Amino acid sequence: MSSEGKKLFNIIILGVSFMFIFTAFQSCGNIAQTVITNLNNTDFHGSGYTSMSIIYGVLSASNLISPSLVAIVGPQFSMVVSGVFYSLYIAVFIQPATWAFYTASVLIGIAAAVLWTAQGNCLTENSDENTIGRNSGIFWALLQFSLIFGNMYIYFAWQGKTHISESDRRTVFIALTVISLVGTVLFFLIRKQEDTKAPGDDDSTNEILGESSSARNKMMRAVAAFKKSITLSFTKEMLLLSVTTAYTGLVLTFFSGVYGTCIGAVNRFGSEEKSLIGLSGIFIGVGEILGGGIFGLLSKKNRSGRNPVVMLGILVHFIAFYLIFFNMPNDAPIAPMEGTDQVAYMIPSKEVAMLCSFLLGLGDSCFNTQLLSILGFLYSEDSAPAFAIFKFVQSICAAVAYFYSNYFVLQWQLLIMVLVGFFGTITFFTVEWGAAAALAARGSDYSSI
Repeated sequence: MSSEGKKLFNIIILGVSFMFIFTAFQSCGNIAQTVITNLNNTDFHGSGYTSMSIIYGVLSASNLISPSLVAIVGPQFSMVVSGVFYSLYIAVFIQPATWAFYTASVLIGIAAAVLWTAQGNCLTENSDENTIGRNSGIFWALLQFSLIFGNMYIYFAWQGKTHISESDRRTVFIALTVISLVGTVLFFLIRKQEDTKAPGDDDSTNEILGESSSARNKMMRAVAAFKKSITLSFTKEMLLLSVTTAYTGLVLTFFSGVYGTCIGAVNRFGSEEKSLIGLSGIFIGVGEILGGGIFGLLSKKNRSGRNPVVMLGILVHFIAFYLIFFNMPNDAPIAPMEGTDQVAYMIPSKEVAMLCSFLLGLGDSCFNTQLLSILGFLYSEDSAPAFAIFKFVQSICAAVAYFYSNYFVLQWQLLIMVLVGFFGTITFFTVEWGAAAALAARGSDYSSI
């Protein structure tokens, strides 16, 4: 197999592995609050929102050390170990205990930081400035198939049910645990890239994350990776992109936890309210896959750069937020186990709710594919620290959003996303214009990004 073929193979395996792991984890996140609400009559007293807040809070802090950990053990083994911890978190729901639930939340926060840092490094190592856009799209589309499969099962298995039984819960979470473990094993199929750097090259990803039998050299690379993360955090481009990244964190919280909870709380949806959570996840996944596929496959034909894709993303999201505001009761995110009988500005419509799910996924793919692409382009020599900063900002904003989701009604959550999304779009445009100017100065074709 040629070098280019090997790199494409690695990208596909990376995407498929993440697809399996996040089929389990995102399905778990979508139904966690609903399942927990049914458990709170027992000795279990956890909160799905609080758990996700802990996960993303720990994840954000762990991103400060994740480049160093990846430098010591390597990206492939880092992803394998992280996948095991994802599986353990999901397995907690088979026989829930409050202490185990929150302990697993802390552990998966650390694992997620390492997983996504290693993913960014692997994506960049298997790409160049001509393929980073395509590879980002392929990875994102494969990853988002995760929203289809798990939620499809939930939709059909829970159709017509208003209460989730112990048997239903165990069946779902045993299956999700096995799926997560399959994705973890697939990481072993990723093939190592040969070092093509010249002997005198310095300040490179290979120096920071290359393998060495010397423990001393590994420690030196770990320290160098940590220092590089701190240095990159205060560059102009990274500070500007952090606003855009913050927006993706808020949206991640909304579509992966809050919106499904809102749908499940609307009593006017009748006996379908619980199964509609799964259907919503499917439509989010369709939007994500469509966006990732289009923007990945067409990246070479796009001579206007990344800005039009991000502009499409924010417009699609603003339409979705407007429709959700009119369709969903204001108290839906914080409704009790009995649900809510309130009505917003229209009678709640299942069709509008599913359309909004699709728009949320499509808009999210616009932002994330372009962020992955621009980070891989700007920081090809420092990919692990750059992607660690990306996940640090995204996860800390997701943690904040999960925390306030316990208290804020729907209109305030939507308003926060509108404001941050507006400013995040502007800051992304600023960085992209700078990247275009740099390419022009080098005499490169703008469409190559």
